[in-house]
Amino acid sequence: MLLIVFYCFVAVTAINVCYYFSFYSFLFSKPNSHLQAKVTTPISVIICAKNEAENLRENLPKILAQKYFEFELILINDASYDDTLEVMEDFQLRDSRIVVVNVQSNERFWGNKKYALTLGIKKAKYEKLVFTDADCYPASENWLAKMANGFQPEKSIVLGYGAYQTEKSFLNKLIRFETLLTALQYFSSAKRGRAYMGVGRNLAYTAEEFYENKGFVSHMHILSGDDDLFINQIASKKNTSIVYTPDSFTFSKAKSTWRQWFAQKRRHVSTAKYYKKTQQLKLGLFYLSQFWFWFLSFVLVSLFNWQWVLGVILLRTFVLYLTYAKATKVFQEKALLWWLPFQDLTLVSLQMLIFIRNSIAKPIHWK
Repeated sequence: MLLIVFYCFVAVTAINVCYYFSFYSFLFSKPNSHLQAKVTTPISVIICAKNEAENLRENLPKILAQKYFEFELILINDASYDDTLEVMEDFQLRDSRIVVVNVQSNERFWGNKKYALTLGIKKAKYEKLVFTDADCYPASENWLAKMANGFQPEKSIVLGYGAYQTEKSFLNKLIRFETLLTALQYFSSAKRGRAYMGVGRNLAYTAEEFYENKGFVSHMHILSGDDDLFINQIASKKNTSIVYTPDSFTFSKAKSTWRQWFAQKRRHVSTAKYYKKTQQLKLGLFYLSQFWFWFLSFVLVSLFNWQWVLGVILLRTFVLYLTYAKATKVFQEKALLWWLPFQDLTLVSLQMLIFIRNSIAKPIHWK
């Protein structure tokens, strides 16, 4: 019986290793941002904010300082009850490129970011739309130009990387590790022509894509998913490009408590069940291979021939370090490499807890 379990362990590990090899091969490809953008492409930058007054004061100057020939900044106040609207209007008085959209509370769409975003998109005067969040700031003055580079012929969707600031806590390391792993998944999949998500912290698409696909109508009733569900709906092999050079990143502050992060991940994970079935299968198989690798490792190492089990564990660990050694270099996260096995085990365990919790109760609205 234990021999059969060991064979299952080997099979699970082989599946998991195949995923990491696919991530590894992607890391040697060139991002679309090495191409040159046309300076005749004006951009509408769109930021939706709910109770983000302090973040707007800090981050808007960095958005407005972008070295790009022509862009407007659409600021959407999503029924905030702090000074968000006042901050937006103050910046608007000082910069003619800013357009403020004030969204009042709507009982039908209460707590739904997609409704507010839709109203903001309708105000945009340019065809190319670049999205980020109020708590995000660009890594460089060339962020907007780099994202615009992704709008090559036939490319109407641009996926960027939204990183988190480095802090000393283990939670911060775990959040950055999870963000890196997620990026490896959606970038490598997009590179193979199977894009399934993007992150609203750094994302772009055309107004034509939005209107032709009726915006968020098909999933307006779902609280999350203004970024990943929309991209899942409209992305194809031909229309999606990826941009991940360091000067194209955005940064934001990660959640500072486990409770905040857990609630955020519950919202994010809740959208996955609305992905296309083939993508659900691929993602589910990856996470199951992660979970069963660790679970069977602990079971077999004490009950079976530990040398054989250790050999399989070491093989998978070698592939893991091989992949992340390159990934942490590409995405400027080299400090994460030292914590790799512990972060991997912790994340897998917490993801299972999130899955169980979401099966019992639905997460709350976006803010």
